[in-house]
Amino acid sequence: MNSEDKPQDQSRRKLLKGALSTGVLAAGAATVPNLILPALAQGETLVPFTDVPDTFNVRPVRPNSVHYLDTREITSYFTDNDDFYLVQHYGQPEIDNDSYRLRITGMVDNELEFSLQDLMDRNNFEQQVGFECGGNGRRLFQGLIGNARWRGVSLKDILEEAGIQDGAKEIVFFGTDIATETIREREVEKAFARSLSIDDAMRPENMLAFEMNGEPLPHYHGKPVRAVIPGWYGVANVKWLTQIHIQDTRYMGRFMGRDYVTLKKTNIGGVERWVENSVTTMNLKSSIIRVTELGGQYKIQGFALNDGTSLRSIEVKVDDGPWERAEINPRSTKYSWKLFSYDWKNATPGEHTIISRVTDINGNVQATLDEMPEQVSFWEDFGQFPRTITL
Repeated sequence: MNSEDKPQDQSRRKLLKGALSTGVLAAGAATVPNLILPALAQGETLVPFTDVPDTFNVRPVRPNSVHYLDTREITSYFTDNDDFYLVQHYGQPEIDNDSYRLRITGMVDNELEFSLQDLMDRNNFEQQVGFECGGNGRRLFQGLIGNARWRGVSLKDILEEAGIQDGAKEIVFFGTDIATETIREREVEKAFARSLSIDDAMRPENMLAFEMNGEPLPHYHGKPVRAVIPGWYGVANVKWLTQIHIQDTRYMGRFMGRDYVTLKKTNIGGVERWVENSVTTMNLKSSIIRVTELGGQYKIQGFALNDGTSLRSIEVKVDDGPWERAEINPRSTKYSWKLFSYDWKNATPGEHTIISRVTDINGNVQATLDEMPEQVSFWEDFGQFPRTITL
């Protein structure tokens, strides 16, 4: 019997769905704490942005296609599994739970192999992790994003059990999604893969996840096991994971060395140079995603994401007015998205420009568009995002 077919999993899934629909979330067997969610109140309405074209709409999830959120319609702290964004490059392979195996290979003292049940029987933990695609940004109104509860096992514990040998430099994560590419006029089969340095891989929060929002990991999200690397862009969270390989050289596959590479102009020792870097940890970012009206009172809402560094503040500015502090949802955790809300008092009829910015505890402030480095690619679009609206 597959794990997702077990009666206890079915009961757990029903409990979670019921909790989400009523605005609370089951947390263990005995407690059901209240959460502050951004759902619309009775009589509250969305005010349309004027920077969103009439042609912008979100389609239902379709096989082998990108799916993004309509961020104007976010109504819960955790993103439903069917709404959490999707990006895939080599299809969406179907893996049988019973025959699934994860292999740990390369420069280790003990090569290991785990079935899905082996992983589920290990000590496991749950954490909130939100992330966005490295290609998320203004052009999709920040729709390649999501926030979920993930359950899985510690990557660090498994690597320690395998025993990383001296001289090892990188940990490579291989997915089962494979495609034929033409490289230098030769067709080769390539699996989706990403790598981490030893230090990055050994962070205690990194996990191999087999559950998402209380359900067995859905097919589109990497069933039965995916990597979850908190604080990193989504590309690092390799889905349909079947091999973790430890090696003494840099891994330079397509999605490390050629794709998901930001080309930007940078000052290098006093010389302006074009520099390429792999998309890795998330940059400091916030964005306004909706404005609501209730009884003539307006509220501005949005999200912030970063690499997990604690935040000092999120602020909102209307037109040429001062920056004013927004309220951050107190349910936020280190690696979740941070939803924020700002009461727009004394709003006047007419056209307005609204914008947000986030500052971390180290004093780093989200860059303005003018401060953003000159870039050729659309990766890492983290600048302040002006929105326009007419009241």
